[in-house]
Formats: sequence, structure tokens, C-alpha cells
Amino acid sequence: MYYNEKTMLYYDGKFLEASKASTDLYGQSLHYGYAVFEGIKSYQTKNGTKIFKAEEHYDRLKKSAELMMIPFEYSTQEMIDITYQLLEMNNLGNAYIRPLVICSPNMGLLKGSKSFLVIQAWSWDNGYLSDHVKVMTSSFERPNPKAFRIEAKASGHYVNSILASQEAKDKGFNEALLLDGNGNVAESSGANVFYEKDSKLYTPAKGSILPGITRATVFEICDQLGIKYEEKFFKPEEMEGADAAFFCGTAAEIIALESLNTIPFQLKWEQSKSALIQKAYSHLVLQEDYSYLKLPQYV
Repeated sequence: MYYNEKTMLYYDGKFLEASKASTDLYGQSLHYGYAVFEGIKSYQTKNGTKIFKAEEHYDRLKKSAELMMIPFEYSTQEMIDITYQLLEMNNLGNAYIRPLVICSPNMGLLKGSKSFLVIQAWSWDNGYLSDHVKVMTSSFERPNPKAFRIEAKASGHYVNSILASQEAKDKGFNEALLLDGNGNVAESSGANVFYEKDSKLYTPAKGSILPGITRATVFEICDQLGIKYEEKFFKPEEMEGADAAFFCGTAAEIIALESLNTIPFQLKWEQSKSALIQKAYSHLVLQEDYSYLKLPQYV
């Protein structure tokens, strides 16, 4: 699914065949989830293969390592250059890119003494979810921000995501919406969330969320198109039955939600400002102009 006998990856300073790469079974990353990673996408544009928001993603990878006290010496530009080499070696245009920083063997509960950079890439033509997602409020909360470095994209944090996502699927939903410790909406298992009401967008304020790069891109699009938005704390009841809602993230891109806790969103998706943002994002990643897009006249 992710690689074959010809696939190449980058590991510890070398390009290797993915099928022959290995890791140490005594590593902290394997035993304790003590690693950081990124999810990045490249697109086949009219200007060739381009990595979307490459600098922002690799800057965040470095910041995540710093927050988790993992020693890491690669520069952002070095990682960008390596990634373009890897895409070319694997003949990839539309691809998902997974950089991962793992730690050396150590069974102690100590900060990492040495790290290794892994970069993998595979073909990716669509997001991990389709539009019209049915969402439920999860019984699992996002981790306490006083217990973790929530702003770090750390591997161990995603056990929480697996539990919440699987709970939703087991109950007949497509995805989960997680709350923070105060009962406010935080995010989905792997994406940020927005809802639309009375021609304005709302998204959870920082505190218990990973403020995503795609989330910031939505703000940029809103500024360009003249769409109002606000970051605030809110309960799931405030989001239920709103005009529209969507998840956003590198893998998800912009994904329309159909309902929350079986309560449908009110507008037809194509009549919402959220749909306009989805369309603008699809142009932006391909380096196409979207300034011509107009707000729906009936909103």
C-alpha cells in the first residue's frame, strides 16, 4: 500500500530501499512513542511538482523536536532539498510525505541522546475522508495541555486519536470530534474543525489543539475572499445544527461535514462559504489563482 520493491526512502543520511530499511527494537520511539513527525503533501502543478507549505512544515518539525527535547540538527532547507530528491527518485507528483524523527536505543525515561531523520513518500490522490462526513462527539478528550506539549506533533499523542476515531467508526460514524478538559470543542482525531453560522466561520481557540498549517491557510483564504472568522471556545451544542462545518488538515484538505451527533448542518454544502473555501484551497495547492471566486449571493 505504501511501498514496493522499488520504493526509496531517506534514513540517517542515506537513500535506501524501503523494503530493506530497519530500525532498532530498543529505541525510545518504538517503546514510548517518543518521536515527532509531519504530514506534508506535494502536488503536480503547472510549474512542476511543488511541496505545499514546505518551509512551514519543516519549521514545525524542528520546533516539535525542540519542545520534546529531542536533539535535531537538520536545517529546514536541507530537509526540503532531500524531499525533492526523494520525490524525483520515486517519480512522485501528487504525494503524501512523512518526515519522522526517531531516537536512538534507550530504555530510560530520559530525553533523547541522538536522533535519526526518516523521510518517506507515497502516491496520494485523495484525502483520507470524503465529503459529507458524519461526526460524533467522542467520549475521549484531548490530552491535558499541562501534561503534554500539545503544540508538538508528537507520535505518542496519536494513540488518543486512534481510540477516538475507532470509537466513532464502531458506532456507525465516519469520524470523531474531541473536546478539551473543559467540555469545549477541540478538534477531530487528526484535523482542525470550523463551523459556519450566519455567514461567519468559527474555530476553536488555541489551548488544547494543534493549530494546524491548513488551519492557518484557511485564515489566509478568508482574508483574501473577505470571509469573517473568529477563534473562540465553544461547546458542541453550539456547533450542532449550524449552517455548515468542515475539517481541515494536510491529509484531509477541506472536508465537508454532513452532521454532528446525527443533527444535520442546515445549508446545502455548495451554498455555503465553507464550500468556497474548499474550492479556493484546491486552487491554492496547485498554485492557481482563486481571487476570482465570489461569495454566494444567497448567503
